[in-house]
Amino acid sequence: MRTFTELPPLALYVHIPWCIRKCPYCDFNSHEQKDTLPEDEYIDALLSDLATEMPRVWGRTISSVFIGGGTPSLFSSSALDKLLSGIRALTALSPIIEVTLEANPGTFEQEKFTDFRQLGINRLSIGVQSFNDQHLKTLGRIHAGNEAKRAIEIAHTAGFENVNVDLMFGLPEQSEDEALNDIQTALMLEPTHISYYELTLEPNTLFAKYPPALPDDDARYSIHDNGIKLLAEHNYERYEISAYAKPNRKSEHNVNYWLFGDYLGIGAGAHSKVTFANTGDIIRRWKHKHPARYMQGSQTPADGFIGGESVVSEKDTALEFMMNALRLRDGFAIPVFEQHTGMSLNHWQGAIDTAIDQGLLEQSGFTLKATPQGFNFLNNLIELFMPANIATSGYPSFPIKPA
Repeated sequence: MRTFTELPPLALYVHIPWCIRKCPYCDFNSHEQKDTLPEDEYIDALLSDLATEMPRVWGRTISSVFIGGGTPSLFSSSALDKLLSGIRALTALSPIIEVTLEANPGTFEQEKFTDFRQLGINRLSIGVQSFNDQHLKTLGRIHAGNEAKRAIEIAHTAGFENVNVDLMFGLPEQSEDEALNDIQTALMLEPTHISYYELTLEPNTLFAKYPPALPDDDARYSIHDNGIKLLAEHNYERYEISAYAKPNRKSEHNVNYWLFGDYLGIGAGAHSKVTFANTGDIIRRWKHKHPARYMQGSQTPADGFIGGESVVSEKDTALEFMMNALRLRDGFAIPVFEQHTGMSLNHWQGAIDTAIDQGLLEQSGFTLKATPQGFNFLNNLIELFMPANIATSGYPSFPIKPA
């Protein structure tokens, strides 16, 4: 039985699903912009969605806001002003809140981003992926390398002191020199955060249907290893598998995800996770994916936005927590596990002991974290916490509430 003496932090995710063009590797809920964007209608739907969610979280403070997509920077500053004003009216926001906007380099205009900063958006996440024009073309990006550099410069000029740059490696026909040159170029532009991750061929994407030739395993490993070293040399701390930050510039929003915090999700296809202390339940909810169907929700009953929901079973609790928290280089404090799950980690002591014996996990005081070997073989570590393995982990038999 879950018992919560204190609820986890609560974040807000806002999904804006339109892009100028769908990239062949992208498996996010994004839709090509074919006509004029229905800004007012969609913002109205977002705020109506948020209003219907608020009774589930009355009295709780929002610790961070992340506006993702899609390409949210396609929206006008007036539309985002309406959105943020509505969020402030409906919720209690932390006085030191981090507000992130995802942006595509092909949508940058100096005046527009200066306006975004004045609205209270204080962090940008710029989807650069590469500064190499040939690789950008292969990835289906709408910007060129020089536009990507210019976008970061515009962000700084607009007053953004906290800027993330997304970079991919392991691209089709990419050499190690080209991959490291992408990092070098980003470093010269001085972002505070770099997300450095490998291209993967996700199901239901064009790349999955027509797979490009990627660098072999040895080449990708060398690119990754040398990229990590280069970032470390320039004082970017690797605090998560694919996240590197300057001091005090970790993504607060994403850290909340990785530590099994709560979050409301509004927008087409957005997901939520909310903890209920009175029942001991952890509920996941998702919204209708298609923008037109989602916007119809504001004309239907209170549940008109909801695509579905499920309860996180007690058996799956450790697995869901570990899948995220062990991505963090410093791991997690055991009291955080108990606060955010409402359960004692003692139930999984067998799995923990096995992981320590295998050299995948280490404990120091009240902190558990993956060893360097466990970090490199995270899937092997996570498998020890799968429900199929709970018989060896000392987990008691609990009645499970049906989803």
